[in-house]
Amino acid sequence: MILISENSTKNFFEKAFKKAEITSGRKKLLTQIAEKITSEYEKDAKINLNFICTHNSRRSQLAQVWGFFAAQYFDLKTIYSFSGGTETTAFHRNTVRTLQKAGFTFNLVEFSHQNPRYLISYKGTNTSIIGYSKLFDDQKNNSPFVAITTCDTADVNCPNVPQAIHRFHLPFVDPKYSDKTEQKEKVYLQTNKKIAAEIFFLFREIKKIVT
Repeated sequence: MILISENSTKNFFEKAFKKAEITSGRKKLLTQIAEKITSEYEKDAKINLNFICTHNSRRSQLAQVWGFFAAQYFDLKTIYSFSGGTETTAFHRNTVRTLQKAGFTFNLVEFSHQNPRYLISYKGTNTSIIGYSKLFDDQKNNSPFVAITTCDTADVNCPNVPQAIHRFHLPFVDPKYSDKTEQKEKVYLQTNKKIAAEIFFLFREIKKIVT
């Protein structure tokens, strides 16, 4: 088991949103995504989201984990979040660490030097998800789904996602550039907060419509 800080995931999530500066253009895009998700959700009272990035190592993993948390936070428990890439690498250790500092627990369930698998949860819940790097069309990713690409290269490299009922491009700056610098903790934290804030906004808009 990997140890975590005592930071409350709920507090991190709420503070990230309250302090975020989300542009009007970004809010418009997030609202459009929320409307499409809701239109599908209301058909069967459930929907799958698949956050896609090239390596499924950083941004898409952060989005999946916060999507998992947001579904519980907003009582939209049948919105299921997944993630995948156009190639597999690993759930990057810096991504793991920044999520740990937000209060998530990572239990190693399958060791691999190349691509370990973690059971991810947080204090106060009995639910969890499995986190590891995989292709966007991996059998573990329920389909059909709403595809949300989180990096420019994933949008370019995925011209066709046959399992997607809708597709959106929601790019974030890749924190990878900081990996070998003294700024990596700060950069990953900034990325973590930004993605948490926008996932908060997205799910809040969904909740407004379905309520």
